[in-house]
Amino acid sequence: MEKTAIIALGGNALSNKSQAGTINDQFSNTRKSLTEIIKFLKEDYNICITHGNGPQVGDELLRMDLTQNEVSPLPLGVCVAGTQGTIGYMIQQTFQNILNQEKIDKEVVTLVTQVVVDPKHPSLKNPTKFVGKRFTKQEAEKRAKNMGWIVKEQDPGEWRRVVPSPDPDFVMHGISIRTLVHAGIVVLAAGGGGIPVFVDENGNFNGIDAVIDKDLTAAKLGRVIRADEYYIVTDIDQVYLHYGTENQSPINQMTDVEAKKYQEEGHFQQGSMWPKIRSAIHFLKHHGKKVIITNIDNLQDAIDGKAGTTIVKE
Repeated sequence: MEKTAIIALGGNALSNKSQAGTINDQFSNTRKSLTEIIKFLKEDYNICITHGNGPQVGDELLRMDLTQNEVSPLPLGVCVAGTQGTIGYMIQQTFQNILNQEKIDKEVVTLVTQVVVDPKHPSLKNPTKFVGKRFTKQEAEKRAKNMGWIVKEQDPGEWRRVVPSPDPDFVMHGISIRTLVHAGIVVLAAGGGGIPVFVDENGNFNGIDAVIDKDLTAAKLGRVIRADEYYIVTDIDQVYLHYGTENQSPINQMTDVEAKKYQEEGHFQQGSMWPKIRSAIHFLKHHGKKVIITNIDNLQDAIDGKAGTTIVKE
């Protein structure tokens, strides 16, 4: 019996923070990531892939700042749409090549996806989403002064630009995405959390300048396609309690109730694991059977239950 999975690739699965982030680097990282994902198809999963865009949309914004005196800059919402297209192209082409090499007769398509948000969401006035490259405090403050950025410290000594990041209310084009996925087509959808839009008083859709919380979008997209399983591919091998301390301890399996308890106790950092745990709880509340959090190197073992952190409904 076929199973359906939603697979969320973090932006760093495509653009490693230890690299320069060239397009060649990104294609190489994408090739590695998708080679691991092929196991889903060999085990008869229907899959939908979504992805982050934090590094890429940050670079796009920097391009706008550096060239604004020569070319009219594009707003953040349009940059999100642009990265959804360029990253979609990169994943689509790379995965199609791998499928051809593996003699797997499937098509890969990218669906440009809008996601409705609340135009009064508090994050629009209090930006929290880290995007773009990492800087020292001095470099970050200089760019903030010269380019009007808002910057915050993400990790000790590493500062980045922050932008608004509202929660998703509704993933558009759901019937189309679900139909394609259940027909066995590999679908890339809601990249970067989706293109943020809101509905005005006339019922029309309008763009808004933000980057949507991609983890919660992935969970909602999983519900749309009626996914059984949700895989969160991030830059650590599994979830830990007391992460980054001498008391760090791995969690191999937990229930959604335990995950919520750990979250309330402050074990998960707001800018990294906290939104992933929140999205896992949301997914399990609505139809989902299990969530696995791991990195790309351990993904195939995680599918077999031998790696990563598995979260199930109590």
